[in-house]
Amino acid sequence: MARPVHFEIHATDVERARSFYTAVFGWSIEKDGNRWAIRTGNGEAGIDGTLLGRQGPPPDRAAPVNGFLVRMLVTSIDEATLAVESNGGEVTVPTIPVPDIGLFAVASDPDGNLFEMVQPDPFPT
Repeated sequence: MARPVHFEIHATDVERARSFYTAVFGWSIEKDGNRWAIRTGNGEAGIDGTLLGRQGPPPDRAAPVNGFLVRMLVTSIDEATLAVESNGGEVTVPTIPVPDIGLFAVASDPDGNLFEMVQPDPFPT
C-alpha cells in the first residue's frame, strides 16, 4: 500500500509562502541548497515537505479543485481559518461539520495553492 511520504509547495514568492506557512501552522522552513526544507512536527506522525520557486503560472483561483489536497490537523478550526485570512490567504470552503470526523475547511495560500484543515470531533459516536 502506498502512503504519502513528502509534499511540495510551489510558490511565486517563496519568502511570502515561507512567512505564511510559518505563521499559520508554525512550521519550521529552512534553506537547504536551492530549496526550502519544511518540517511539520517534532517527531509526531506526519510528513515533511519542500518549498520551491514556481516554474509556471500560479493556479487559477476560479478553477474547481482538480488535484490532491493536503489536510492539516489543527487544534482549532476557528483559529486556523483566522490565521489563514490574517496572513494573506483565503478560506475557499467555510467550516463544515462532518459527523464522527470533525470540522473541515478548505483554504488557499497567498499564491492560490489549496489545502484542507481538520479539527477532530472530540465526541465521535
